[in-house]
Amino acid sequence: MSTPKVGFVSLGCPKALVDSERILTQLRTDGYEIVPTYDDADVVVVNTCGFIDSAKAESLDAIGEAIAENGKVIVTGCMGVDESVIRDVHPNVLAVTGPQQYEQVVNAVHSAVPFVSEYDHRIDLVPAQGIKLTPRHYAYLKISEGCNHTCSFCIIPSMRGKLVSRPVGEVLREAEALARAGVKELLVISQDTSAYGVDVRYVENEWHGRQVKTRLTELCDALSELGIRVRLHYVYPYPHVDELIPLMAEGKILPYLDIPFQHASPRVLKAMKRPAFEDRTLERIKRWREQCPELTIRSTFIVGFPGETEEDFQYLLDWLSEAQLDRVGCFQYSPVEGAPANELGLAQVPDDVKQDRWERFMAHQQEISAARLQAKIDREIEVLVDEVDDEGAIGRSEADAPEIDGMVYLESRHALRAGDLVRARVTHADEYDLWAEVIDTPQPLNFVNNIVNAG
Repeated sequence: MSTPKVGFVSLGCPKALVDSERILTQLRTDGYEIVPTYDDADVVVVNTCGFIDSAKAESLDAIGEAIAENGKVIVTGCMGVDESVIRDVHPNVLAVTGPQQYEQVVNAVHSAVPFVSEYDHRIDLVPAQGIKLTPRHYAYLKISEGCNHTCSFCIIPSMRGKLVSRPVGEVLREAEALARAGVKELLVISQDTSAYGVDVRYVENEWHGRQVKTRLTELCDALSELGIRVRLHYVYPYPHVDELIPLMAEGKILPYLDIPFQHASPRVLKAMKRPAFEDRTLERIKRWREQCPELTIRSTFIVGFPGETEEDFQYLLDWLSEAQLDRVGCFQYSPVEGAPANELGLAQVPDDVKQDRWERFMAHQQEISAARLQAKIDREIEVLVDEVDDEGAIGRSEADAPEIDGMVYLESRHALRAGDLVRARVTHADEYDLWAEVIDTPQPLNFVNNIVNAG
């Protein structure tokens, strides 16, 4: 009997990527082969994104392409919450499931391509850490699902539900398995990372003979024992985030905070129904940097939200000048079907005004970013090598998350490999990236011996 083959298309954010990894791990466990092309696949799974209209359009296009190239397609992910939207365009898909419905997806694959393996594939086909879609040296660690907020521009809660935190013991065991497998950087993700454990009242779980609270600070402290880099994403600025800064200052986790501020104008933030916004945010940022001078702050913003005036936008630019954020992304507001913002009765910002504000925002932040990177010239930084080609090695400093932040272009007298950790001196900078000379040979990150031995 030939082994059935499954093609897989994963769209959307890192949280969706983790969902894809879990589905692929189960399919591989069941004996299915994962293939990279439509032609070789007996069935194709498309994991969709439905966050904004452009993402929905991309998902529908991907489904259409898979149908045209293969014919047998199963759809899952955020768009699967409303099956009719998909079937109106692509009525011949085999099955539609929503996000986190891993069992239903796997069952749909079994129905489309029945397969009974002759032996237990789990032993030799699936690594302990599961199937990963990231390079071997870094991985995403999803600690919770869903979100309790009701931001007016967002429909994520309607697709992914309320906050559900994973047991902290389970999270730590997964992280440990990843560290054992050679992962050197964990990227902690969720819809609202700061809220981890709220839904279970911070219940304690056992890990290596001790009790650990299901709470972000305690989780980070435990993760620091693994001896690998830990980076935090989607951190809302609740008061207890202040507790994380000493951990960063002590070198326990990376001095990096990804905080989705979205705007600065109090009036716009109120319309957005953003949680945890304080007038003292700038004060807190100043205090964080006093405690941890190496801290990198990344954020994303929306311009052109309904009702945003020129005064609101100028307030945002002035706030950016004060905040001096290191890494910033910006999106033009896009109406999303089902989002509460559609019912606010606020005037829509014309597309040409959105474009103009986006361009001004990016130019403004570019100047800030360039100045902050220029200040790093002649400093020594730690760089994790992501790729090596004929032109040299490219890596990331502690200030850079994969795919969304800048890069470090390395010059080295020694041969480098992806996953190497090196120390380098910065020689040049532009608006987003650094160039640096390696000043020592690659050094491995050490997985803490007492943790290994305890296992």
